[in-house]
Amino acid sequence: MIAVIQRVSSASVMISNHVKASINQGLLILLGIEDADNNEDVQWLAAKVVNLRIFNDADGVMNVSVKDVDGEIIIVSQFTLHASTKKGNRPSYIKAAKPDIAIPVYNNFIGEVETNLGKPVQTGEFGADMKVSMVNDGPVTIIIDTKNRI
Repeated sequence: MIAVIQRVSSASVMISNHVKASINQGLLILLGIEDADNNEDVQWLAAKVVNLRIFNDADGVMNVSVKDVDGEIIIVSQFTLHASTKKGNRPSYIKAAKPDIAIPVYNNFIGEVETNLGKPVQTGEFGADMKVSMVNDGPVTIIIDTKNRI
């Protein structure tokens, strides 16, 4: 799994001109799933994201997590994170999991993040044409690939 984690002061997801998700301070997580991803990846990444110390403490140092600041989270599926651009100019998405594999993993990840965070998170809609807006706070953007955790 690949996650692009952005610390935001606000973020939203619109589908067909309707707001599907909207948060203030927190994280916008773009999540790419591949066939090889499993429950171990889900659990590790969910814990990592919720406990990642990328918010400022009282001294202005990035030393506290989204959980510590009682922040919110939006999780958006994004298969294009697995784009291969090695050949030609048209990306290949061969590594991205098909919906029958990706949707259960995506839903499992949402549940794990909610458990780790201790409250519900908001989401996009798997496979939908979404318009994602955010104000990246910092800017702070972290990329995590569960296949590179060791």
